[in-house]
Amino acid sequence: MSPVAESGTAAHASGRERSAVVLLSGGLDSATCLALARAEGYRCHTLSLDYGQRHRAELKAAEGLAQAFGAASHRVIRVDLGAIGGSALTDPALAIPETGAASGIPVTYVPARNTIMLSLALGLAEALDLRSIFIGANAVDYSGYPDCRPAFIDAFQDLANLATRAGIEGHGFEIRAPLIAMSKAEIIRVGAAHGLDHALTVSCYQADTEGRACGSCDSCRIRRAGFADAEIPDPTRYQPGRAPGPV
Repeated sequence: MSPVAESGTAAHASGRERSAVVLLSGGLDSATCLALARAEGYRCHTLSLDYGQRHRAELKAAEGLAQAFGAASHRVIRVDLGAIGGSALTDPALAIPETGAASGIPVTYVPARNTIMLSLALGLAEALDLRSIFIGANAVDYSGYPDCRPAFIDAFQDLANLATRAGIEGHGFEIRAPLIAMSKAEIIRVGAAHGLDHALTVSCYQADTEGRACGSCDSCRIRRAGFADAEIPDPTRYQPGRAPGPV
């Protein structure tokens, strides 16, 4: 889908839907966030970040989800975070943990990723004259990333309204993180209730080119436990010879 710019002011004046930028990675959380935004009546401009991630199948998943939910536009912005390094998601020399035993912030944390993603979403929202940005950050069933906490979301909203022309002219932005306090099971149930086909999503940190999961990484374990707790059939496809491990 090609980008379609729309003035938020003009949209309100004509009585059309509200519009928002929705960050869309292709995983469960961002897809559920998109489903919720659409359910609230937002016309969604979805934005994905091609940051050099090893699990590139998520970008294809994001495109399919944008189409499934009738996004007004879908953009993929390239920012090579692999040039910075410091994460197993961008550096093939670092192994993706498969034991789940590590403590602290895991090596799958990508330095400043959510800050960069929200900054790009903010720029797009200001360019399109929109006021709402949705992100699927979650601080309950997640890997302990510091940029998924409520304090980060609140701080970025303050920054957004200090650092933009729209903000200082009194047309402030809201950063929406509707999943921030939900468990993974709750997120899965909410997605199902709002028409999300979970089979379209890719969560695995080392998914193959067809989007099939490894079954062993932290993201696979959290996803599998979520479906089990939600008592909803798990549609995840696994790579040959990579049966899912224990939850």
